[in-house]
Amino acid sequence: MAEPRVTLAAIAGPHGIDGGVRLKLFAESADAIARFEQVQVGDRELTIKSMNAAGGQPIARFHGIADRNAAEALRGQLVTVARDALPPLAEGEYYHVDLIGLRCVDCEGADVGIVAAVENFGAGDLLEIERPDGKKSLIPFKPGVADLADGTVTVDPAFLA
Repeated sequence: MAEPRVTLAAIAGPHGIDGGVRLKLFAESADAIARFEQVQVGDRELTIKSMNAAGGQPIARFHGIADRNAAEALRGQLVTVARDALPPLAEGEYYHVDLIGLRCVDCEGADVGIVAAVENFGAGDLLEIERPDGKKSLIPFKPGVADLADGTVTVDPAFLA
């Protein structure tokens, strides 16, 4: 059985002519990727040569990716790491990947949907809840509402209107 992996970014495309790639981050920052010596890109294990930014866009360079054509070949590939390589969390902290797929219940325990995604547009985490009727709602995520052991997130149904 393959070890679980966590996606930190996707390759958005090449940057420059020397093998640099633009990253679309799913992690909190480029530093979350830079702390790893190696990452998996698609089905390849690559060693990070450098991480920087150009115009606010994170740029990665990998050993063995030396020109624009090699960088272009990585477009659309996911940048992942082994789950057990992630730093431990403090109590009350969660990785987004742990919240996706959890069952959402209201204060009385009735099912109201599942967590389909976690977004952050700058003002805090939002849970995208997919309801049984197929409709989706974005609701603010508050610490203490997720119970990973039980597999549930308790949400205020007022946000589902």
